[in-house]
Amino acid sequence: MSLETVRLSQTAKEQLIWLKRNTGLTQWNELCRWALALSLRDPSTPLVKEVTTDSNVEMSWKTFSSPYGDIYLALLKQRCLMDGEEPSDEALSRTLTVHLHRGIGFLAGRSDLRSIEQLVSTATG
Repeated sequence: MSLETVRLSQTAKEQLIWLKRNTGLTQWNELCRWALALSLRDPSTPLVKEVTTDSNVEMSWKTFSSPYGDIYLALLKQRCLMDGEEPSDEALSRTLTVHLHRGIGFLAGRSDLRSIEQLVSTATG
């Protein structure tokens, strides 16, 4: 695993399809960045430690992070350190995957999320 390619599970893909339909956001990477930020904001450790990335959705790190790659990388390194892990390539990749999937689950679990305004409210509330 590496940060070169961001891959998603089939469940996450289906949740993102629902989120795209309800928020009006059309790009996977935009929703994924919201999801990652929401999960990283939560100080608890994700319960799921392994994610099977079995969907056909994948994007490069550059596409995922857009011009904010250094910021997301710094956030992932900080999270690794907070969780007691050295920010090795493997730890960074695992942290990205579990937090990304937890964040997508957070968003998809919000049945009241029906617009971009509600997405922003969720993230800032």
